[in-house]
Amino acid sequence: MRIQDSIANIKAIFKRELFSYFGSPVAYVFIIIFLLLLGFFTFNIGMFFESNQADFRGFFDWHPWVYIFLIPAVAMRLWAEDRRLGTIELLLTFPITVADAILGKFLAAWCFLGICLMLTFPLVFTVMYLGNPDLGVAFCAYVGSFLLAGAFLSVGIMTSSATRSQVISFILSVVLCLFLILSGYPPVLDSLYGWAPAWLVNLVSQLSFLTHFQSITRGVLDARDILYYASVMVFFLFVTGVIIQNRRTS
Repeated sequence: MRIQDSIANIKAIFKRELFSYFGSPVAYVFIIIFLLLLGFFTFNIGMFFESNQADFRGFFDWHPWVYIFLIPAVAMRLWAEDRRLGTIELLLTFPITVADAILGKFLAAWCFLGICLMLTFPLVFTVMYLGNPDLGVAFCAYVGSFLLAGAFLSVGIMTSSATRSQVISFILSVVLCLFLILSGYPPVLDSLYGWAPAWLVNLVSQLSFLTHFQSITRGVLDARDILYYASVMVFFLFVTGVIIQNRRTS
């Protein structure tokens, strides 16, 4: 019965949070900005048509850099707003666990980001019209992008739970995510090769969101990459739970 109650609680919070996105203009503004930024970087900066290649690399290469600013903007309100308004205490007086509340909020926000990602699907038809792309690679890249979004989101939820200020949450999340991206960025790794041992360079690379994302976008769904993203999400959601539980008992 406890598992059934937990699932019911998560579903209730999931529905409330997801509907709250579309109950205000914020969701629609975010979707428009998300699509415009990806379109701008893909077609203008990435020179999609000038490259004369019917593939998706020029599209997915920009996802980490768009996510690094937009996803913290989605996550910053999830707990910071509840803490500022005092509704977090009200929420946690209901017969739900901290884990139920965290999972419900996380899954709703992740689903919202998945909807945003699905709205980019017309690009697939554009590339198919222009050439004969590998759709298997496109599928893997979309899966990788969705997992990357979940990892960014888990970081943002953790920083949101640690402060009452949405601005501070946003800044902390961007900094942490930037670190987790740049640790796998080629110029950063090249700077380490001159003095750091090979095992340390490899460790830094494997801790990066970018390394695992690029691996998936090549068309290979490696279990190690999926496990990495799952571990990141579990870790940051666990830390979120510890922060909220400590504030609940203090």
